[in-house]
Amino acid sequence: MLKEFKAFAIRGNVIDLAIGVVIGAAFNKIVSSLIDDVITPLILKPALEAAHLSRLEELTVFGTVKYGVFLSAILNFIIVAFVLFLVVKGINAARKKEEAKASTAPPPPPEDIKLLTEIRDLLKK
Repeated sequence: MLKEFKAFAIRGNVIDLAIGVVIGAAFNKIVSSLIDDVITPLILKPALEAAHLSRLEELTVFGTVKYGVFLSAILNFIIVAFVLFLVVKGINAARKKEEAKASTAPPPPPEDIKLLTEIRDLLKK
């Protein structure tokens, strides 16, 4: 059962799907941070200034652009992508090792098969 699970988990489609989900979630955080922490404050700042809010109220109500939070989301994405790269590299190395094991020369045929082959070759002559 463990061998079957290993064969299932190492198959390319499953790994590709898992990596796609993880990368998609990490990229979603970048997009959400861009919208919430950079674009929305830039759009709302003129509206807040038009409403004549004081500086303290402006800071507490969507007024500040949070570049640090956005850069943190980008850094998190880069780290996740690099770790996934290392995981895929390890999985590919394991696959190559298994393929090398599987592609070794087949075992020699049994003695009776060798004798039958020799008899066949002699009969052809």
